[in-house]
Parts: sequence; structure tokens; C-alpha cells
Amino acid sequence: MTTDPETRRLQLVENAYRIADDVLFPAAAEVDRTGLIPATHWAAIADAGLFGIAAPAESGGPGLDFAQVIEIQEVMASGCLGTAFTWMQHHGVVIALAGTTNQPLRDKLFDDVVAGRVRAGVAYAGVVPTPPRMRATRVDGGWRFDGYAPFVSGWGIVDVLQISARDIETDDVLAAILPLDPPPDAITVSPLHLSAADATRTVSLAVDGLYIPDAKIVSRTSLDDFFATQNIGIRINGTLPLGLLRRCTALLDQAGQIEAARTLRERGSEARTRLDAGLSDADTLIEARATAAQLAVDASATLVAADGGRALLRGNHPERLAREAVFTLVAASRPALKDLLVERFSVEPLSVEPLRGARAESRTR
Repeated sequence: MTTDPETRRLQLVENAYRIADDVLFPAAAEVDRTGLIPATHWAAIADAGLFGIAAPAESGGPGLDFAQVIEIQEVMASGCLGTAFTWMQHHGVVIALAGTTNQPLRDKLFDDVVAGRVRAGVAYAGVVPTPPRMRATRVDGGWRFDGYAPFVSGWGIVDVLQISARDIETDDVLAAILPLDPPPDAITVSPLHLSAADATRTVSLAVDGLYIPDAKIVSRTSLDDFFATQNIGIRINGTLPLGLLRRCTALLDQAGQIEAARTLRERGSEARTRLDAGLSDADTLIEARATAAQLAVDASATLVAADGGRALLRGNHPERLAREAVFTLVAASRPALKDLLVERFSVEPLSVEPLRGARAESRTR
């Protein structure tokens, strides 16, 4: 890969489009059917440099700006949601290692994680609710983690797991990076079988007396600082429905539904703008995230309607994309987002005037 920084950044964006269209999407139906992501996917993503997109320039990374990271993640989601969702977890660990004060841990893992030689997952949802689901207690030489992580993706795929817990004394958020070969005995794993993106190999984890030495702690932050970074995570999560929108509109174009695809893309551009504006305003962000999720549902429904009866056949793209759109309604969700979507789907009236006008116009032709 070129060493010129700007050329390198542009090449990574181009690589994402190539991988999504030429590697991920052609295999997406088979990944959905089998629930397995082929090893060749991970090799292609690593060869393209896409495991290290979150690495800052000062750490030897590409130094992508946030808009480029968002574009890459959205494009990857347009290729295969199961692969992209699993891969997205990896970047949180790249960021944590880049900023850690635990230099020995960074020296041991950072280069391999950036290169994709070591794949990483995260389990931080246990610290989001109050009271927390995952707690940390100080013990000699380290910490004891106890609790529950309800949804952890990539089990059996990732090599290391970043697991977070709240200190029972201070409420600070501690994050540790654990090797998973073999998994610690203190973790009980329960597989979860998802109706969409089952290839993410999502599980729930029950943690009972997990000892974590200080040498494996990658970060310690105050609860306020932890929540201050959550807007970035929600914005990144918004790439999932907009990635599905990209694929649905491309398929609508192929089906000759050019006007429908154009209208949906315009709505997507508006949602993207609102998501970006929401980085500095949590209420705007949640509203925009809900809009993006609704849009994914609308786009997949449009594709199903355009494809007709074939869309009901298991394994066809419209059927799969419709299930995946439902996935984006709840994946990495928050109570405020859930409540807003419930309100919107149950209360907001369906506008029929444009449809009536279109029917009247068609009768005059």
C-alpha cells in the first residue's frame, strides 16, 4: 500500500467499495443461509487494510477523518451485514489500544490488531444501564468482574475480547482485553440464534468471579466521560441502516425502479446530514438514528414490493434485506431510540396523497 498519506486514505475508501461489491455481497445470501462467515472474507478485509481504519496517524495508522470512517463502514454494511457488524466491533479495540497508558499491552497487541492478524470484539453493554449488569471489584493485583453481557458478537470469530465493567466503589468504567483461546472458565457462554445476521455468532455471557490482572486493563474512565463518547458510537451504528439503503437502492436501479431509488437516496442523504449534526446534540442524534432505521425498513419494503412474489423466497436478496432492516431497529439500541421508534411506527399516519396523485396521473397516460 502506498505511503503517501492522502493516497493511502483514498485507497482504503476505494478498497471498501471493492470488497463490499466483489467479495461480501456475492456471498451474502450464503453467509445468511449457513450462519458462517468464510475465512476468506477476513483475509480479504485484512489485505485491504480495513482492520486498521480507526488507527490514528500518530500511532502509524492511516489517520482517516471521521467522515471517511463512516463512509467505509456504511459501504461495508451494504455488502454483508453479518460480516460488517462483526468487523465493526474490532475498531473499538483499535481505538482503546491506541490511547492506552498500558504500554506493554499496547506493544503486545496493537500492530497485530491493526493488521487484522488478531481479530477483536467488545462487550461493553453491561456498563450502560444503571444499575450496571457488569461490576468490577478491586482485588490483589487486579480486578474481579461479575455480571452479565446480554449480546456479544463474534464469539468463535474474534481472538480477543474487550470487556467493560463498572467499579463498585467509584462507578468508573474499566475495560480489559482478554485472550479467548481458550475462553476463561469464569465465563459461561449461551449462544443466541438471530433471525438476521446470525453469522455474527452472537452470544450472551455470564461472568462469575473473572479475575483480571492489572496487566490486561486497557482503560479506566469516569462514567461521565464514558457516556460522553456514546454519541460517536450511536452515529457509527447509524451506518448499518444506511448501508442497507445503499444496497436496496442499487437493486432497485437494477430492477428499473429508478425513481424509487432516487427518492430513497435523497431521504438517505437527509438522514446522514441529521446524524452528523447529532454528534453535538443527543436528542437530534436519537431522532436521526430512528429515521435511518425507518428508512432501512422502507427501502427493503420497497424492494420486496418491486420484486413481487420472488421476494418471499428464502435466500433472495429482498427477503434477506427485509430481515436485516428489522435487525437495525434494535441492534446496539438504547431505550430512548426504542421508545421513539415505537411511537413513530404506531402513531404516525401513512401519507397517501402522493400515491393517489401518481395513480391519477397514470390513468391519464
